[in-house]
Amino acid sequence: MVQLALPPNARIDKSAGKHYPAPSGARRVRTFRIYRFDPASGQRPRIDRYDLDMEQCGPMVLDALLKIKNEVDATLSLRRSCREGICGSCAMNINGVNTLACTRACEDLGGGDVSIYPLPHMPVVKDLVTDLTTFYAQYAAIKPWLQTRTPAPPDRERLQSKHEQQRIDRPSACILCACCSTSCPSYWWNSERYLGPAALLAAYRWIVDSRDEALGERLDALEDPFRLYRCHTIMNCAEACPKDLNPARAIGAIKQMLADRQH
Repeated sequence: MVQLALPPNARIDKSAGKHYPAPSGARRVRTFRIYRFDPASGQRPRIDRYDLDMEQCGPMVLDALLKIKNEVDATLSLRRSCREGICGSCAMNINGVNTLACTRACEDLGGGDVSIYPLPHMPVVKDLVTDLTTFYAQYAAIKPWLQTRTPAPPDRERLQSKHEQQRIDRPSACILCACCSTSCPSYWWNSERYLGPAALLAAYRWIVDSRDEALGERLDALEDPFRLYRCHTIMNCAEACPKDLNPARAIGAIKQMLADRQH
């Protein structure tokens, strides 16, 4: 298990945390320790403790968070949407691991308290919500759309063989949750210049798309000491990905393509 660093402004005020005990008669109590921080308040971050009766709560971490927000403390802020591991909205750091709250079962976290933090090394908007502006700008920078010069056939779509489609099938499964990029030490220290695993995986998806006609331009845009080569194959990205993708392998393939075209 990769233990990740805390987010910025993480000098926690240990004396300010609040405790919300479980209701009387609770039979199966579990404590959730949740990072709370509102930059607009001027106060330091704190850790609040919420004791829940798991007999009255759904099985996933997201179920626990929504129970807290709906029934215990409405001030808690988090992102969520699909609840099916598709949208990537509820990405956060749970017991030291970047993951999706909607697909992580509480019982799979072992015994003891559950610690929940926002994605590490990202500006915190409030509580478990991080600012993904730079992350999305990096994704946009790789031009994630089909670039062609020849006109499309007038009577059909641009076709691919089954093998050609399989090359882009897995990279296309990325849900842009940012678990991989925010687990990467190279991204922590160089996030303004290094594109990060998620953006580079998306770049690879378009580079190997047989319908795309901008291979040279795409490789030229990535051939940079920071945008691509700041990756040191630490492999945190592959371990953190909730969709079992391997951004490090894709980044290595891009590096190999650049090396091959120099010979």
